[in-house]
Amino acid sequence: MARRNPYAPREWLPHEKPMLPGSPSTPLHSTPKRIAFGLIGILISLTGALSNALVTANLTNLQGTFGAYSNEIAWLPAVYVMGNISINLLLVKFRQQFGLRAFTEAFLVLYVLVAFFHLFANDLSSAIIVRTAHGMVGAALSSLGIYYQIQAWPAKHRMKALVIGLTASQLAIPLARLFSSELLQLDEWRGLYLFELGLALIALGCVLVVKLPPGDRIKAFEKMDFVTFILLAPGMALLCGVLSLGRIEWWFSTPWLGICTALALTLIVTAIVIEHNRRNPLINTRWISSGMMVRLGIVMIMMRIVLAEQNTGAIGFLQQLGLLNDQMRGLALAIIAGVMLGIVTSALTIKPTHLNWPIVTSLVVMIIASLMDAQSSPLTRGNNMYFSQFLLGFSSAFFLAPALLIGMGTVVTQPKNLVSFVVLFGMSQNLGGLIGSAILGTFQVWREKYHSSLLADKLSLLDPNVTERLSQYNALYNSLVGDTVLRGAQSTSQLQVVSTLQSNVLAYNDTYLLTAALALMTLMWVLWRLTRRRFLDWRKANFNRREQQQLAAAQEPTE
Repeated sequence: MARRNPYAPREWLPHEKPMLPGSPSTPLHSTPKRIAFGLIGILISLTGALSNALVTANLTNLQGTFGAYSNEIAWLPAVYVMGNISINLLLVKFRQQFGLRAFTEAFLVLYVLVAFFHLFANDLSSAIIVRTAHGMVGAALSSLGIYYQIQAWPAKHRMKALVIGLTASQLAIPLARLFSSELLQLDEWRGLYLFELGLALIALGCVLVVKLPPGDRIKAFEKMDFVTFILLAPGMALLCGVLSLGRIEWWFSTPWLGICTALALTLIVTAIVIEHNRRNPLINTRWISSGMMVRLGIVMIMMRIVLAEQNTGAIGFLQQLGLLNDQMRGLALAIIAGVMLGIVTSALTIKPTHLNWPIVTSLVVMIIASLMDAQSSPLTRGNNMYFSQFLLGFSSAFFLAPALLIGMGTVVTQPKNLVSFVVLFGMSQNLGGLIGSAILGTFQVWREKYHSSLLADKLSLLDPNVTERLSQYNALYNSLVGDTVLRGAQSTSQLQVVSTLQSNVLAYNDTYLLTAALALMTLMWVLWRLTRRRFLDWRKANFNRREQQQLAAAQEPTE
């Protein structure tokens, strides 16, 4: 019996045909099965996103567990993004050539194995190696969650499925801040990894029981694809390392940052030159450098930079004041509520003809939230930031699906550009987040030094306010420190601590103003582009109408 060619085109009913090679078909399902697909899709999306979120939300605790310095523990989230952003270059073609079933089961089994080996990572070096592998296999789960979600909805509601599948991962970091403290109490960092392993095993069991429908397969890989990957993957990884560690090691005082940047640029430019001259490129450089795609990439990166205010800004500010995850649960719940409202609102309002306006709305909301946070003081606590962070959570979910669909329109008509678009979208999200943290973190450090120097100039013993504050601290330590000289030194030290705290508060307020300014600049640019396009369309319509009137007048019979 002849074996069927796996790459032969299948016969599909009109409603079943996959949108692109490598994506599942869409047969009709019963209501219970649709519900199962939807729940499994959310589970898979959260499983993949929580992998990095649990570590990011507990870096301080993990630093103590591993006995590492702050610049060493920062490698854990950095290497996860390195692996994640690199493997995205090959995942799309892997699905297209080997099929969805192999993709689904192979990567989930790998995910479970990597989570299991986490339990044996007893030092920082082994943890870094395992986190890199986790970033690579975790990249597959985001698209897998979207595919399961698409099966849960009928054809007329597929956009709602895309919104839910794409934005469910935004819940990961606030969820991690809600319950990760209890996981750490179980068995320190192993508690986090046991929870992660349990989630992965449940997800694996679900996809083995409820399988995705098959799709079309094509021969996608070429030998030069791997040459591009070998160049581009380490180049992007080096760039991620520089962006993650630059503000900690400091940009201009650490030689290896410059060396890594030079190597990264060399590797990336070499890969781009090779791709630009290929007949069938892995990344279509001409399409990705077109005006529309460049503008879309810039807008998404700018929005990710502004949204970095949530973790680098608000959470970093509260941690600077001494708050832990346990004391920020109310804030995490506010962010979760905002993200959920953003998902629901986006799903109910998304329209293919109005994809730009959710982006405009999100930018306006970001400006309002940043200006609210810019009023912070040393007395600010999590409950004072509930509404502003609720707004940021809303905007982080509301803009994502429309931004994706803006670029997907040309991918459907030109399927060869799918890999290029996935790379662009993934880079804008991953690199945008790293760039945002780097810019905002660097700006905060710079402004803190500026405000510290100003406050230090004013801390003179000739100032009666300073001497009064030192007297108060003296009185406070009077019953604790008997020696007058030591008591005076302790009072001076306490005044310096308060001054540093105030400097940091002022620096964070400046950072919030910076995010508001960046959001405003992006908003003005988007509105200008929309207005210009509307004007050009109106002028073209008027020109066509005049031509038609002149043609009609010329065809009228003369008396």
